[in-house]
Amino acid sequence: MRRGIIALTILILALPACGNGKLSRIKNTSNGPDEFTVLPSKPLQTPDSYNSLPAPTPGVANLVDANPRADGIAALGGNPAATVPSGISGSNAGLVNHAQRHGSSPVIRQQLAAEDADTRRSYGRVNLFNLGRNDDYTNAYSKQWLDAQAEKQRMQRSGAVTPSAPPG
Repeated sequence: MRRGIIALTILILALPACGNGKLSRIKNTSNGPDEFTVLPSKPLQTPDSYNSLPAPTPGVANLVDANPRADGIAALGGNPAATVPSGISGSNAGLVNHAQRHGSSPVIRQQLAAEDADTRRSYGRVNLFNLGRNDDYTNAYSKQWLDAQAEKQRMQRSGAVTPSAPPG
């Protein structure tokens, strides 16, 4: 009985070490079929007018193709056309103009990606001393995180009203 308990304990302690954390990063790396990519399409419908149908264009989505984001927006009462990028909406034009009053960079995404890569590279990729589930992104940017409770207390000490702040 004692040997069985010891063997079971060793098995329970050794089994997670064998996995090397790979179960949390399951990915399909093969070129074979993926059963999760097969989605049922919407049922075929007869259009009101065949003249109103768009011309067939290779590479463009079909009218019966599934669009889960737009379907979800429509189910919640929103406008599914909002998922189609069409520039800056009229309701956001004032905000965008105010944000761009000191100039803007058309390559800001590329610039931020390069700065992010430099920050994480300067931190280092080797994670020898941190045991557990840590990643380089979290470790590289943890000094820049905001402490919500400290900021709330600072604002309240300065006299700012914080009615939506949780008690703490």
